[in-house]
Amino acid sequence: MAQEKFKMIAQTMFGLEDILIKELHDLGVQNPEKYNRAIGFEGDWALLYKANLCLRTALRILLPIHSFQLKSERDLYNEIKKMDWEEYLGVDDTLAIDCSLNSPLFTHSQYLEQKTKDAIVDQFRDKYGRRPSVDLHNPTLKINLYIHQDTCTVSLDSSGDSLHKRGYRDKTNLAPINEVLAAGMILLTAWDTQSNFIDPMCGSGTILIEAALIANRIPPGSYRKNFGFENWKNFDPDLWEEVYDEAMNGIIDSSALIYGGEISKNVIRKTIVNINEANLKNKIQVNHCAFADLPAPEGKGILVINPPYGERMDKDEDINALYKSIGDTLKQKWAGYEAWLITSNLDAAKHIRLEPKPKIKLFNGSLECRFMRYELYSGTRRTDKLK
Repeated sequence: MAQEKFKMIAQTMFGLEDILIKELHDLGVQNPEKYNRAIGFEGDWALLYKANLCLRTALRILLPIHSFQLKSERDLYNEIKKMDWEEYLGVDDTLAIDCSLNSPLFTHSQYLEQKTKDAIVDQFRDKYGRRPSVDLHNPTLKINLYIHQDTCTVSLDSSGDSLHKRGYRDKTNLAPINEVLAAGMILLTAWDTQSNFIDPMCGSGTILIEAALIANRIPPGSYRKNFGFENWKNFDPDLWEEVYDEAMNGIIDSSALIYGGEISKNVIRKTIVNINEANLKNKIQVNHCAFADLPAPEGKGILVINPPYGERMDKDEDINALYKSIGDTLKQKWAGYEAWLITSNLDAAKHIRLEPKPKIKLFNGSLECRFMRYELYSGTRRTDKLK
């Protein structure tokens, strides 16, 4: 079974495709294909299990099983009903359908999901007089439809819940950053995992936790209760145990300083809960203070900052003043470090008064952002164009 090779698709977030390719190379994948927010690759069942367990920047791992042309909802129903669903499902099993569209032929993905479900259950009802039922939370089989122009690709979703749902985060603040985005940002900085890693506005701690997972080589999926593939008819528990044990045996004991600050007493309580949930209390230090008061540890390293963007600030709060204070603190206290900051508010970011290079386009939820690097020199080497 482990020798069979087949195509898979790893979905990711915009801007993280190259990072995901590198992760796949590290898992032994050759010749991955880059798409928009996805990477195609070939492998066996062990790799499918390992990809779900170990990839930090993948949202889900899809297994394409059929592709066809269509022009109408009727075509979709007929083609789906022709497939042999007994290979994947029994009458007592459950299913869920997820559809994404990039086609002028169709406008309502939910209607197409309904038609797909109808075709599958009608096949069973015609044969057995009974049918599988729908379970949106923990189905036996989660089916993904992707309709691009007039082509429909049907895939099995091996992940189940999105892989950003690691399983360690119990408490969040108002705008928690997605775990996949957090991991991708850290990997984009090319942090060496030996030098200091600082998040001075750490919120509920996601960036700090992802940094600790990376530094200690802890598989991000190791906290999850289950993956979609564990419900499949062909699930191989012995192979899964072998893959899991190999990944867990790769964990190391990193001595990197991973350190955060948070101004809100209420939020930092959530941070500490999440760090404890992830069993990382000996790996991460947090300090209840404003960024300006956060002591800069000796040595060099990386800061990753996810400040407020201004959307949720009170009217009497000045977003430009906040960003100016970030810039002032970086210049006064963090010489020798490299700072990376993500924001959707590029006007406010100008008040940092440091020249960012590069500026990487990412999305935090629906917000188009830039992830910007600031090299912090001591002395006068930096350029300060906005006086």
